[in-house]
Amino acid sequence: MSATIIDGKVMAAAVRDEVAARVSELTAAGIKPGLGAVLCGDNPGSATYVRSKGRLAQELGIHFDLRTPAADSSTADILGLVRDLNEDDSIDGILVQLPLPAQIDTDLVLDATRPDKDADGLHPFNFGRLAQGAPSPVVPCTPSGCMELLRRHHVPLRGARAVVVGRSALVGRPMAMLLLNADCTVTICHSRTSDLAGVCAEADILVAAIGRPGMITAAHVKPGACVIDVGINRVDGALRGDVDRASVEPVAGWLTPVPGGVGPMTVAMLMHNTVALCAARRGSGVPAGSH
Repeated sequence: MSATIIDGKVMAAAVRDEVAARVSELTAAGIKPGLGAVLCGDNPGSATYVRSKGRLAQELGIHFDLRTPAADSSTADILGLVRDLNEDDSIDGILVQLPLPAQIDTDLVLDATRPDKDADGLHPFNFGRLAQGAPSPVVPCTPSGCMELLRRHHVPLRGARAVVVGRSALVGRPMAMLLLNADCTVTICHSRTSDLAGVCAEADILVAAIGRPGMITAAHVKPGACVIDVGINRVDGALRGDVDRASVEPVAGWLTPVPGGVGPMTVAMLMHNTVALCAARRGSGVPAGSH
């Protein structure tokens, strides 16, 4: 047996096509979706990532407003930019690129973003709705991208045993909640988990989001399981996932590669969120949608 490789580039292209169609419908109703981004600091990776998001937004017909405050900006400076975007009716989604410089209170900035413009789905209000299992136009982009990969590859979810390795607020926790809401039985593992390999090997769906290259090996994988590799680690100039592909691919039923798996879906789901927020906030007869 060899795993079916889940091509995130192909799946992301399908999501982008759907977003483009919805943008056309909104535009026909006289509404142009808008995405505002705040990029603060000197991190070249963040700068490249944000600008690629901007290019995609513009390709899809979404207005993109990039704010680039100086790296020595204060929390008050960034809060001022967020307030400006909150009050700008042409902006439907707000993205604050993380990490912010150390002198800035990240939690305060994220909390200041209007929940109905929270393109990343990280505001406590939206996070709380996810925890409640309540419908919402947005959920965090990487976990929602993972769920789209599972659904579009028809991986059985209802009743499945799912294990998420990693408990971050960006990926692990919301991923676990999405799987729970899809009727999976979910276990969250972390650095303190005893017998990690044994727990993982019980999973029908295994999500690796721990940030350690090659940590998940064949010993962690149940034969035929679906393995979603969220890890993006730079090793000797190359990108590696949290999954040791060479050992896992012969065992798993499905596997996402790194690069080309979850990564493209994250950006596509940001565009989906922006358009969903636009439809929900400004109204147009176009359903807000939810994944």
